[in-house]
Amino acid sequence: MRRISDNNLLNHYIVKHNIESIFDKDILKYAQLHFYQKEEFVLEAESDLEYYYLLVDGKIKISYLFENGKSMFLKFYQEFNTLGDLEFLKNIPIRCNVEAIKDTYLIAIPSDILRKKYLDNIKFLHHLIDSLSEKLYATINNSSYNFVYPLINRLSSYLVEHITDKNYIILNSSFEEIAQFLGTTYRHLNRTFKELESESIIKSENKTIYILDENRLRQLSKNLYIKSL
Repeated sequence: MRRISDNNLLNHYIVKHNIESIFDKDILKYAQLHFYQKEEFVLEAESDLEYYYLLVDGKIKISYLFENGKSMFLKFYQEFNTLGDLEFLKNIPIRCNVEAIKDTYLIAIPSDILRKKYLDNIKFLHHLIDSLSEKLYATINNSSYNFVYPLINRLSSYLVEHITDKNYIILNSSFEEIAQFLGTTYRHLNRTFKELESESIIKSENKTIYILDENRLRQLSKNLYIKSL
């Protein structure tokens, strides 16, 4: 981790993500801008929460660590989000590993400062409730969908979610990351892409997916993921 001493860049992210809707200026004066390189851990399970983090640029991977040392992938974030809600509210050790998937910037506010000066702030408490509710809903929705439906339905839903007014989709994530998000392996994902191609529903050229039969793709889609890649 490297602390970035650039107040102009810090203020840019504060304005861009409307962070003053969460924190007052008397708290933001303690805000720091931290930079994590690709594959660097932002948070590690079982350690104490030193900072409450706000993801402002980049991409991170969240994994739950089990007692036997194995981990289970939960989700990716690449849009504005906060890290440490549960740990801060319950004052417990960090529950998940958080790893930077690409170079990432986060606004960091010391947890002890928040607890001393801001724990009873209604604006911040509303933010915590909203953030935890959205994360719980997304986790239940996505995990249940991965468990119930075959991969062809899950992949179709993932593609439908990324459809715009163009007849193609440019994937922003690697196939390995998409496989993890869909709860499958790279090989199974590749076979399912080929299955959709064989039925003339899509045409895949590297990370560009051409939609040949949107109606059929939507028929295969049973649900939509929440806060996907």
